[in-house]
Amino acid sequence: MRKNIFLTLSLVAAMLIALPSFAQELNKLSKQEKKDGWSLLFNGKNFDGWRQCNGTEMPKNWKIDKDAMNVFTGEGKKPGQGANGDILFSTKKFKNFELSVDWNAGKAGNSGIFFNVREVPGQPIYYAAPEVQVLDNVDASDNKIASHLAGSLYDMIAADPKTVKPAGSWNTIVIKVKDGAVTHTQNGVKVLSYTLWTPEWDALVAASKFKTFPGFTEGIAKEGYIGLQDHGYPIWFRNIKIREL
Repeated sequence: MRKNIFLTLSLVAAMLIALPSFAQELNKLSKQEKKDGWSLLFNGKNFDGWRQCNGTEMPKNWKIDKDAMNVFTGEGKKPGQGANGDILFSTKKFKNFELSVDWNAGKAGNSGIFFNVREVPGQPIYYAAPEVQVLDNVDASDNKIASHLAGSLYDMIAADPKTVKPAGSWNTIVIKVKDGAVTHTQNGVKVLSYTLWTPEWDALVAASKFKTFPGFTEGIAKEGYIGLQDHGYPIWFRNIKIREL
């Protein structure tokens, strides 16, 4: 019996030692993901493909930190004050796709992930694009409205806050867009769905802060860039990948 127990414990130990070798590397695609058509939008080393919204260079308040893209409070700014640091992956516009992003909010952190971005000179990234909220739900100042919590379609549809991990933890959001039908899946849980360019969508816009934004009232673009927001708080993004549908 002792011999069998020792053998079992040895096998368990060997499995535990081997586990890390099976873990997927950060900012890398597995063989299956490549086969399924996924592409990386961030290589973990630099900002290739990214630039400032309505600009040509990367803003100064972004850096690579711990294998992640990190936006931080800009020089001379207070927390909550962006430094014109909204960015786009600008080498391609996307229409039907599945986008997966890992994000990590610092204490009181606030940011957003945007899709179908249409650049409007002189206007911020949120002027003409849907926003998927990134937030420290506990300590952020913008946590009083349900549709402003993490994973929500900002100021329109609330996501289940129980699906969000606390500040300092990594969360994964998957945004799927197919012929206008959109879903948000947060940490493996589908938290909401909606359809662009429908009467229901128009009603959501009319009941939101975007009701007077020409970028929304004229209609969200049929395709556009993927974007990340600078809201003046430290936020990290990694494992940014997309596949067209």
